[in-house]
Amino acid sequence: MPFCFLGRMEREMNETRIARRKSAARRDFLKRAGAVGIMSLVPAAVRSTAWAAGSDAPEKKELRIGFIPLTDCSSVVMASVMEFDKKYGIKITPSKEASWAAVRDKLVNGELDAAHVLYGLIYGVQLGIGGPKKDMAILMNLNHNGQAVTLSSKLNEKGVKDGASLKELIDREKGEYTFAQTFPTGTHAMWIYYWLAAHGIHPFNDVKAIVVPPPQMVANMRVGCVGEPWNNRAIVDKIGFTANTTQDIWKDHPEKTLGTTSEFVQKYPNTARAMTAAVIDAGRWIDASLSNRQKTAETVADKSYVNTDKDVILARMLGRYDNGIGKTWDDPNYMKFYNDGYVTFPFLSDGMWFMTQHRRWGLLKEDVDYLAVAKKVNRIDIYRDAAAATNTNLPKEPMRSAKLIDGVTWDGKDPKKYAGSFKIKVA
Repeated sequence: MPFCFLGRMEREMNETRIARRKSAARRDFLKRAGAVGIMSLVPAAVRSTAWAAGSDAPEKKELRIGFIPLTDCSSVVMASVMEFDKKYGIKITPSKEASWAAVRDKLVNGELDAAHVLYGLIYGVQLGIGGPKKDMAILMNLNHNGQAVTLSSKLNEKGVKDGASLKELIDREKGEYTFAQTFPTGTHAMWIYYWLAAHGIHPFNDVKAIVVPPPQMVANMRVGCVGEPWNNRAIVDKIGFTANTTQDIWKDHPEKTLGTTSEFVQKYPNTARAMTAAVIDAGRWIDASLSNRQKTAETVADKSYVNTDKDVILARMLGRYDNGIGKTWDDPNYMKFYNDGYVTFPFLSDGMWFMTQHRRWGLLKEDVDYLAVAKKVNRIDIYRDAAAATNTNLPKEPMRSAKLIDGVTWDGKDPKKYAGSFKIKVA
């Protein structure tokens, strides 16, 4: 069976100095943002003078942020461990969770203030797909790249080494081929479905799709399943191999987000900005040097977080890949957490893409106003202020385009047409 892996701080400077610094940062931000038109996306009602002295204090200072033990929880963890949170007057406590369903439920009921969470999960809750419906918010994207499609060694014994040879096997030998993903509306599900379909394999008609929580992936891989970062663990344990990385599917694809509820942002806007700024700073620190990535790998490998060997995490964090069947390479499109702000910006088109795939696979029963929903969920207003506080560059546009593994370009211009254009689909 194959699988996709897919405190508090007292201010040390007087109020006059704080006011000068933040006022300068604000002027600099407005100069940059005015040039790129980002302000036009933000409703007048939510445009504020946050970060001005005396008005920017976080309303809630102790924060519980959920995470699943995966490599891409790193910026949330390091924001706490390296105390980037203190700079913004908050204290982040990472909370290790057992499954994405648990993360969803705890976000919705308020047990978690925010979470390291699947992009598509947030949109699933927003639209009421397969569970509770609640207005949600994406404050920032946490990482690009770094997942993988990993197949069991038993398939390699039958000659499978990539998607094309998998298709040949399925056509030649009828049977039950089981693919696992980690949450029905999540990123791993969308990557594996897209990858299968790109090779002519229908993810529901030709194979069986199941859900396996990430912490259970290694145990499941021994009978056919494994998930990221456990894909490299599967190779080390010689029970699986990498058929493709997700950056092969979409270079610099969105992945996990810093997600919360719209209610939380409305009640604690300054806290939301402070939390976003702290995690942006952590992502920038991780990407800044090899030694920082090494320290990050050592930290998140601890049993309190991912609970695996440091080297299993570090290799692919550095772009050093071994597919488990004889190929090794240095991948320039490894997992990134900042990339001069390109990673962390919550592009509207990224959220829209996940909704088009939910529509493609029948999770959404009808088309929605894709852009309007994305503008509501992806809180560019909050991110904008956090970017100003952290001196992070903003993109020229809130939309971006990419050509995916099947040669089809996604640019967000006509999401309804795009969602219905695929030959292999459910909807």
